[in-house]
Amino acid sequence: MSLVRRATGALIHRAYRAIRAAGAITPASPGGTRFRHLGDGVSIAFPPGAIFGEQWIEIGDHTLIGERVSLSCGMGPGVDLGPDSILRIGGGCSIGRGSHIVAHQSIDIGEHVFTGPYVYITDQNHVYDDPETPIGRQWPRNSPVSIGAGSWLGAGAIILPGTRIGRQCVVAGGAVVRGEFPDHSVVAGVPAKLVRSYDPALGWHTPGMSTGRPSPRDPALVDGGSGHLDRTTF
Repeated sequence: MSLVRRATGALIHRAYRAIRAAGAITPASPGGTRFRHLGDGVSIAFPPGAIFGEQWIEIGDHTLIGERVSLSCGMGPGVDLGPDSILRIGGGCSIGRGSHIVAHQSIDIGEHVFTGPYVYITDQNHVYDDPETPIGRQWPRNSPVSIGAGSWLGAGAIILPGTRIGRQCVVAGGAVVRGEFPDHSVVAGVPAKLVRSYDPALGWHTPGMSTGRPSPRDPALVDGGSGHLDRTTF
């Protein structure tokens, strides 16, 4: 590679880093002032995804939002959604690149929730009650969503309306989740089901087991069935 090409490449990379830094949305940037609340240390990476309805969005301190993440409230910009916030993301969270959080009624994400890339969270779904009317023209239905503090959502997970996930839960990559899951749950599959839970007497175990010893056939175990979670499984 010639010195000219090398110097040009270095210049382009420096310029792009500068553009990313300048384009990030923070509490001090012009874009940050449109939000109902952006806590200290919040950064929404550049380039962002679709962002609108900022005045109904609250994000807690030191939360990091990855590139191309969409954060939206309502069907589109310019709609009055009432006096209260609709999308609330706690402090210390990390939302993976390419994720979409689409709120219409209420989405609560607790503190220190981490997601992989391309996670989709919504509190609204299309309906198909009328078999003769195109589904896209039928009025959608809302149901609040909550995700407990300390939880982890794997890459590509989909959180559907009406879902309530407890604290310190794991959602497997690619899972499609609907329903209620208690604290310390591991959920996986399409549709997602409870595959592991925690009990002080049993430790992490498969639900419905009659003993405290985990099954060695459980793919979420390592070390010869010692009961330790293999973080790479989910």
